[in-house]
Amino acid sequence: MNLQGRTCFLRAVEPHDIEHFFKWENDTANWLVSGTNAPFSKEDLRRYVRGIRDIYADRQLRLVISTEERPVGSIDLFDFDPTHKRAGVGILIGETDERNKGIAEDALRLLIDYGFDVLHLHQIYANVPANNTASLALFKKCGFEPTGIRRDWLKTPAGWVDEHVFQLMNAE
Repeated sequence: MNLQGRTCFLRAVEPHDIEHFFKWENDTANWLVSGTNAPFSKEDLRRYVRGIRDIYADRQLRLVISTEERPVGSIDLFDFDPTHKRAGVGILIGETDERNKGIAEDALRLLIDYGFDVLHLHQIYANVPANNTASLALFKKCGFEPTGIRRDWLKTPAGWVDEHVFQLMNAE
């Protein structure tokens, strides 16, 4: 399977990605969407990268989103459930100057194809904070259907925020 899109390609995590992860994961502006509440050390990230096996063992898969010039973000399948053939998806364009260029859409479409064609998933779901208008638009544009709202689900410095649940079913 080719993980090359129009604006980006997806690839496996490499040890040299630790510097990028260190920058992206420790940017507090990203913490709400990643569920993070404490910084990561480079050693934490080294252990993570060294410990990656495969999606069946780890129940998650992280891929690096790259342009021809550089890595710009990551996209994850998480809570992988091979019995019920589903997984959650999370995406981050960590390089802010690369946002709003269609890269996230391209990466998400590549991951959907991978999830449905290679992993044979029945569905992929996403949880999106109500105040993340870019991600709400992205998942709708890629065919995800809104299936629920968790009220006051996320505590932010500005107060409580709802979380939208989206699902994309495999036509199989």
